[in-house]
Amino acid sequence: MAKKDYSNHTKDQLLEVIEKLEGKKKYGLVWDEERVPEKVVTDCQDKLPVLTEVKGKEIITDEIEPTHILIEGDNYHALSVLNYTHKGKVDFVYIDPPYNTGARDWRYNNDYVDDTDTFRHSKWLQFMKNRLELAKNILADDGVICVTIDDYEMPRLWLLMEEVFGYDNHLGSVAIRNNPKGRMTKRKFSLVHEYGIFFGKTSSSYIKKLPEAPEDKTHNYKKDENGDWYLPVNLRKQGVDSNAVNKNGKLLDRYYPIYFDPKTGKVSAVEKLEVEILPIDSKKIQRIWRRSKDVIDEMYSKGGIWVNKTKDGHQVYFKFTGGLDGKLAQSMWVDPQCSASDYGTKILDTILGEREKFQYPKAPFAVKHSILCATDKKNAIIVDFFAGSGTTGQAVLELNKEDNGTRKFIICTNNENNIAEEVTYKRVKNVITGYSDEVGIPANLKYYKTTFVTNNRNKDQLRIDITKRCTEMICLKEGIYNLLKEETDYKIFKQGDKYLAVYYDFANISLDKLKEEMNKLSGQKVLYCFTVDTNGLKKENFRDWKDIRLEPIPHKILDVYKRIFKKK
Repeated sequence: MAKKDYSNHTKDQLLEVIEKLEGKKKYGLVWDEERVPEKVVTDCQDKLPVLTEVKGKEIITDEIEPTHILIEGDNYHALSVLNYTHKGKVDFVYIDPPYNTGARDWRYNNDYVDDTDTFRHSKWLQFMKNRLELAKNILADDGVICVTIDDYEMPRLWLLMEEVFGYDNHLGSVAIRNNPKGRMTKRKFSLVHEYGIFFGKTSSSYIKKLPEAPEDKTHNYKKDENGDWYLPVNLRKQGVDSNAVNKNGKLLDRYYPIYFDPKTGKVSAVEKLEVEILPIDSKKIQRIWRRSKDVIDEMYSKGGIWVNKTKDGHQVYFKFTGGLDGKLAQSMWVDPQCSASDYGTKILDTILGEREKFQYPKAPFAVKHSILCATDKKNAIIVDFFAGSGTTGQAVLELNKEDNGTRKFIICTNNENNIAEEVTYKRVKNVITGYSDEVGIPANLKYYKTTFVTNNRNKDQLRIDITKRCTEMICLKEGIYNLLKEETDYKIFKQGDKYLAVYYDFANISLDKLKEEMNKLSGQKVLYCFTVDTNGLKKENFRDWKDIRLEPIPHKILDVYKRIFKKK
């Protein structure tokens, strides 16, 4: 790239350049953020995203089943909506973004990006940063995000995620064998894997243990006389016990007397033979005990300690009864079911009843594995804003079937080449209703599109306009979707024993009528009511309302958008 000519700059212009240079980061990932701003981001200065339900695509199998969400539209706009409806509520975000291979596999500002674009990496980084920052806002404090990627952008993505989520919140990165046959490349290795990069939102986030049944897995656990599983563990381990030596480095008299039957090795307090087991091994290397003396005493009293006599001395073992609640996932996933080439495409073709409607779909098993690593909540909320063929939706539905969970997914994709309607929606619908010889998995689905309200410079008019268009957002926020009653000035929705009322009228003429309707209902009730008062609703005006929570609109929505769409 040619050097920029500053010779004709004025003094003030040069000072401005110097200020920008001095303000830039001295360490970390740096790219050109200003040269090519993203249009879907700048567009939000003039129009604000809302949701509109697509009639005729709703799926209801049973009201008691979880209601899942499919959003058709640009994921930046969908994430902006979720920053209002789901701030701090999401347990896991799983995304499979464009890999930026240079093969014109994604667009920036309506143009395909290829390897001739000298700003290809800068565009991709800005594209990702805009979305990762919004994704962080919707994660719960213990929430986790996983981004899959390959070699093309893996180094830059890792640094970008460190910038957004924090260096200390990196939970690990895994290599996933997604194409065992290998992908041929010029001058390089045959690629058989990709990566999954896991970050937490805060220090409260951590990777969960995966379920493991002892009877079904290969392991070293044994059963004792009571039929309980245990693992023989040496009582000594590597390390130095600072309390075992004095200031001169001399070993203090710290030993554990073990009485045992030399023929069987079983510990018995009635035997006369006493062996002093020092915290040093047969090679005279100092060690430490794995357990404190009081714990050892308790294990000893319960018969949980025994001795093995070896040519080098005696080894003391104890029964370790933990570890059967699962094990941590390893950093390499080589299970054949993780293979997108072998499982992802075949499963999608079977579900859709068509061949090759989507290139390189993920394997459901790999997504399920990621979910279980990130959260052990059976009622978790899972978001995928690069939904593609809808693998994440299928994975959540299958997990719910396997463990009677009530997880909910929110997936988002645009409708380029009719992918949202003909692939994502069709896949989820067929998994719910059944396909081929597979029985359906009961669940409900709402289908929304992102639409827009003009960002009117007349603030009062903007409040009125967005109030009229925010109903679907409010339903999503409260998780209450079924329309019970509709009038000109208000709507009432129901979900189980929960009720939602949305009141739109500026003059409050029919508010008393709505009060009568809501007072007849019993259960959890919430009222979203239009107000021009930025301080919210005055509770004294609602004293006759029975057991109802009050929420003002549209100020909280506008506050969220003001924060997101402020000029950068």
